[in-house]
Amino acid sequence: MEKHLENRDALDKFKKLVEDIRICMFITETTNEREHTRPMATIEVEDDGTLWFFTDIRSIKVEEVVKERMVHLVYAHPGKSSYLDVWGSAAVVTDKQTMKNKWSSVVKAYFPDGVDDPNISLLKVKPLNVYYWEAETGKMVHFIKQAASIVTGKKLAEGAEGKLSI
Repeated sequence: MEKHLENRDALDKFKKLVEDIRICMFITETTNEREHTRPMATIEVEDDGTLWFFTDIRSIKVEEVVKERMVHLVYAHPGKSSYLDVWGSAAVVTDKQTMKNKWSSVVKAYFPDGVDDPNISLLKVKPLNVYYWEAETGKMVHFIKQAASIVTGKKLAEGAEGKLSI
C-alpha cells in the first residue's frame, strides 16, 4: 500500500528507520560516472533529517563529495523488512566543536585520538528525496500472509511504501 508522508510524520518515520537500521551503503559518483559504494554507520539523525557520518579526511569519498555533492544512501534491514532509499546533498565538515558534539564511543575505535586526530572529519548529508518500504507486520507474520495469499489467490500480505517529503 502506498503511503506518502509529509512534514513531521515524514521526519518521524525517516528518523525511526535510520536509527533502527544505522548502517547504509554510501554511494558517491566520480567525474567519470563511476559509482563508489561503501558501508557507513550513521552517527546521528537530526530532527530536520540531516544525517552525520565520521570519516577520514583522506578517504576517496571525501574527495568525491567535494567534487560532486549529490550522494545516494541505501539503508536495508532485511530482518525487519525495512528499507530506505535516500538521495541527498553532502558536505565535508572539519569543525572540531561539531565533532565533539557528534562524538560517540563507537567512533573511538576508528579514531583513537578523538577529535584531535588530524585526519578526522564529518560528512553531513541533507536528504532531498527519500523513499521507504516497510512490512507492516513482523517478518514471520508477513511470510505466513504471503503463503496464504498464494493459496487463496487473495492479497493478504501488506506493507507500506511511499515518498517521505522532509
